[in-house]
This record gives sequence, C-alpha cells and structure tokens, in this order.
Amino acid sequence: MLVLIRQAKIVDPRSDFHDKTVDLLIENGKIKSIGSSLKDKADKVIEAEGLLVSPGWVDVLADYREPGYEQKETINTGLNAAAAGGFTDVLLAPNTNPVVSTKSIVEFVASRAAKHAVSLHPLGAATQDIEGKTLSEMLDMRSTGAVAFTDGWKPIQNANLMLKALEYIKAFDGVLLQVPVEISLSAGGLMHEGPISTRLGMAGIPEMAETLMVHRDIELLRYTNSRLHITGVSSATSVEMIRKAKAEGLNITCSVTPYHLALNDEALTTYSSMYKVSPPLRSEADRKALVAGLKDGTIDCVATHHRPQEWDAKTKEFEYAADGMNIQEWAFNIIWKAAGIEVGLDRLIEALSIAPAKIFGLERTPVAEGATATFTLFTLNGTQATDKMKSASRNNPFIGAELPCKVIGIVNRNNHSLNS
Repeated sequence: MLVLIRQAKIVDPRSDFHDKTVDLLIENGKIKSIGSSLKDKADKVIEAEGLLVSPGWVDVLADYREPGYEQKETINTGLNAAAAGGFTDVLLAPNTNPVVSTKSIVEFVASRAAKHAVSLHPLGAATQDIEGKTLSEMLDMRSTGAVAFTDGWKPIQNANLMLKALEYIKAFDGVLLQVPVEISLSAGGLMHEGPISTRLGMAGIPEMAETLMVHRDIELLRYTNSRLHITGVSSATSVEMIRKAKAEGLNITCSVTPYHLALNDEALTTYSSMYKVSPPLRSEADRKALVAGLKDGTIDCVATHHRPQEWDAKTKEFEYAADGMNIQEWAFNIIWKAAGIEVGLDRLIEALSIAPAKIFGLERTPVAEGATATFTLFTLNGTQATDKMKSASRNNPFIGAELPCKVIGIVNRNNHSLNS
C-alpha cells in the first residue's frame, strides 16, 4: 500500500529534513521518497492545514485493564484511544488479573494487539503476582517481549527486594520502572499535604511519601550500578534529586504525566474524584518545577498513566473513589496548553518519542528515505473537541474543555489510523 503525506513540516531534530516542509511517500512500511512536491499516485493521501510530522510518540505507562478488568477498558479500546492521541507505541502496565508475571501472559497481551496500528509493549511484573515478596521470572518475560519491569500501581516497598531486582536486570541490561510512592506514608491520604488540604479538611499525602522513595531507589541504584526509570515524578524535590543523580553519572531516567504538568492541588477544591490520582497533584511551585525539568531534560519523557475507571469507581465519596485519569486521547493537547510554549516543540517531541524509544529499546530512525515509517501527524492549529472518546471509560476531568491543537493520526509501518 502506498501512503502519501502531503506538505508536512518535519519535526525531528536528528533528521536532515528537520523544519522542512516536504511530501513523504510510504511503501510497505518504509519511506520510499521525500520531495518538495511528489507526483506519485497513492492509495491513501493525507493532508491538513499546518500539518506536522514527527517520529511516533511513545506512552511510557498506560493501563488497559485486560485481562480481568474489562469493564474499565480493553486492550482494543485502549489502543483506539492511544491512536486517537497520536501514540504509535504504548508500554502496558502489568496490573491485570492474572498479573503479567509469566511469559504466557506476556504472549497473550501481545497477541491481543497484533493487528492494531498501535504497537503494544508489555511491561512485566517485577515481583510474582505483584505481591512484593519474590522476584518474577523476568528473563523469561524478556524473551517473549516484555520491554521493562515494574509492579506498576503497587511499587516495590521492600528495599532488599528492590535491590535484588536491580541486580537481576543487569544480566540482560534491563530497565526497572518504579512509581515513587512509599505506601506507609501515603496510606489514608487523599491529596497533597499542604495549606489546601488543611483548608479542605482532607487527609494529606506528604511530599516525603514520594521523595523518600526516590532517595531510597537512587541509593540502591548507586549501589548496584543498574538501570532505573522513575515514572510519575510530581515534586520539585524529586526533580532536583534526579538532576543530581544524573550529574553523578547514574543510569536513571524519569517521566512526568500530562496532568502533573497541567494541574495543581487547587483542582481538588471542587472535591471532584476526577482529580484523585497517585502520586497526587501537588503545589503550583511543584508544577512549575516539573515544567522546568521537562524543558532542561532532567525529566526525559512523558507517561500518561492512563488509568480508566468505570463510572461507579469514581462516582462515590472522595475517600472511596478509585485513583487515576483516563487521559491518553488528549495528552498532547493538555501538555501543549500547559507547557508547550515554554518547553518548545522540538524538546517536547524528543520527550514524546526519541527519548522514551532510546530508554526502552524501541526503534526510532530519523526521517530519511529508506527509514521505517513510524509517525505521528498533528497540527498546532485549531482546537480539539472533547465530547467524544474512543476509550471505554470517562474518568477525565477535561471533558468539555477547549484544548488547543489536533492530532491528525498515526502511520506505523504498514498500518495507519486517522482521526475523523
């Protein structure tokens, strides 16, 4: 199949075509030719006013809930949401039932996405059944497609087990991914601990519940000389600790969510459970530090932490409502509105595509003739309608908001998916 992308400005700092407006002809998943005005006939022509093309975006952590929690999301509806949001690749959380802690479940998850335009990359559980007691067979899962290892929404609390996990993955140059939450300090908390939680009379989660975990894991990383990725960084102190660890030469990377870039704990004054997330939304000073960390590269990439919940999981007393936002479809729009001008488009595309692909071993060749065609197509023009969603769930506080930019679609090798 021949796909022709007309008059698109390339956003790929590694490419000779960066910042140039060209036509791209794609055949059998490869870029056949690039020119200022190609005359070739094609089976599919893609064009739009102000069209931008970048290397395909990677979501570092999303949760599609299948198997076991299909009432919240399925792999198919999740991947449809990812495509609508411009993601060509998604790293999938292992917090399912059964847990993704054996190679057979890794194979099952991968098989469910085999024909989709979005490439799905399972994350294997670091501990057996995510119980935090014994290590899982990570090497077996690695051999069948798991790209990294994590206990996802139940981060490893036992320091000795975390140490063993970091040592284990060194045998195959693996990556351990950790959400920075110290559960004994966050238990019972509902939002960031600070003046606003006091004013609202809501139990607070201290910043230390994150920073203590970040500090501990950096110390374990220093001891093991392994590879660690911290996802969902939410505090200025965490950013500074990671910045210093990088300067020291430790092999540490990290990611931030769109909602931590866009929102602060003021959002909780509505008492809406749509804003209940883990780690929690923190202060405005923390939010600004996250934007600055993304801009200077301390924060390497973006993870949506897309976590769908069914209606009755969120529509209840705040204390009992489930954590998480269903945010993947509008992630770029939210990030651009919150931080795009300050961070800059080139750096943002690096954080969405080039950096996560490098960290997790995914192919991302520069835009050039003969290169693999894995692209996200978007425009900074216009606004995004937020009244319809491809996801099966609706726990998204941005529904009804006016968001800038539009994702046109994705091209991923021999497949493509375009938004209407």
